Amino acid sequence: MTPLSQLHCTPVHKEDRPLSEDEIRDFAREIPEWKVVERGGLMQIEREFRFKNFSAALAFTVQVGELAEAEDHHPALLTEWGRVTAAWWTHRIGGLHRNDFIMAAKTDDVYASIDPRSG
Repeated sequence: MTPLSQLHCTPVHKEDRPLSEDEIRDFAREIPEWKVVERGGLMQIEREFRFKNFSAALAFTVQVGELAEAEDHHPALLTEWGRVTAAWWTHRIGGLHRNDFIMAAKTDDVYASIDPRSG
């Protein structure tokens, strides 16, 4: 099985359905640092990333933003001093899609490729 971080996002259509609870549970096993949350009736996946300072957090935010542009799938990012909170969900279907888990895994790879204590 190909790791999620090596896959690419696919187009999402309005008639596509959000993932089932079983599908969410299966995908969540591949990104254990992320938690499934419900906000405003929408299922999302979320993770907080820690950094030494604001500059390092901002640099990470930019890298995730560039990744999101490349895959045409965009997160909610909250950048604060020493941390970034990323949340993924698919607006078009009002819930979670396979793309969200792919992007969470790619976000993990970005974080793993940097030294969060630097900056």
